[in-house]
Amino acid sequence: MTKSETYETTEPSEMGYAPERKPGPVCGPGDFPFAAAALDHGHIYDQCAQLIAAGGELRAVFDPDAEKVRRFREKFPVAQAADSLDRILDDPAIRLVASAAVPSERGPLGCRVMQAGKDYFTDKAPFTSLDQLEEARRVAQATGRKYAVYYGERLHTESGAFIGWLIRQGVIGKVLQVLGLGPHRLAASHRPAWFFEKAKYGGILCDIGCHQTDQFLHYTGAKDARVTHSAVANYDHPQWPELEDFGEASLVAEHGATNYFRVDWFTPDGLRTWGDGRTVILGTQGYLETRKYIDVARNAGGEHLFLVTREKERYFSVRGKIGLPYCGDLILDCLNRTEKAMTQAHAFKAAELALCAQARAERLA
Repeated sequence: MTKSETYETTEPSEMGYAPERKPGPVCGPGDFPFAAAALDHGHIYDQCAQLIAAGGELRAVFDPDAEKVRRFREKFPVAQAADSLDRILDDPAIRLVASAAVPSERGPLGCRVMQAGKDYFTDKAPFTSLDQLEEARRVAQATGRKYAVYYGERLHTESGAFIGWLIRQGVIGKVLQVLGLGPHRLAASHRPAWFFEKAKYGGILCDIGCHQTDQFLHYTGAKDARVTHSAVANYDHPQWPELEDFGEASLVAEHGATNYFRVDWFTPDGLRTWGDGRTVILGTQGYLETRKYIDVARNAGGEHLFLVTREKERYFSVRGKIGLPYCGDLILDCLNRTEKAMTQAHAFKAAELALCAQARAERLA
């Protein structure tokens, strides 16, 4: 038998995959009331839907734009429209505020939420400056509240959860390198004005690069890293001079593992989804790759995982088989004051590395 004949399609359960808790409600009705505020990005719908699926009760919503609130309540009619943010912050029953504000407003809003005695769950990027990050660190420490971040390219993919399990089981040995590709479709006609203003979106490495720094830290188990190279460009969109349509960075963790990632706004219209996001992880005993959203020219669905070890090649299709455990873990962390879903240090460090890469980036012609 040749090595190529050892390829097999494997179910996650055949490798002993057994989640400690299958995703689903983790608390009873009324145990975890939460609210939504600042509806500037569509990720707020995913954030709220996952919290509800995990047992949360969406009680209120606020945005100064009444049309955004109307559309939101079409999806979540149970949410009562609040006439101000203070109405939500003053409600002692509300435990957490989920938000997808304009990126430059996420840090200040989070501090205000934590100072009101509530946990905060923001879309990425969580900050657009290191000063905002340091203030959030200070407020989180002072209040004991959580500043949770929705790093969706890992947390909103079943393959992202499965990769973490494989690595923890030692299937590919010690992780040496993480390669991340984060292409996105620009869809300029559907973007709000702030999307093209650097002071508001923070730059491409800050905005979508933080997905990659989150994955690097998580999959290598690193607590810290340094940026060794970063670059940004506006290669093909002169009509928006503040837009960065390309970015790349290299990092080294404190234990020597390395990371390279590329993010861009060049997904062509011929692709059947918004981006061909991939992660490749090299270990001492094997490597793996996830094709999160599509297997180009073969399968329009996502959640594909390829694993090569010393024994054989394996392919996993994990769509619908792993679930998305993050929001359930987050609710339990908020109720129990634990850090199972993600540590506060990790959430802040992933943001810090992306901000540092952005601040030091070479501007390419």
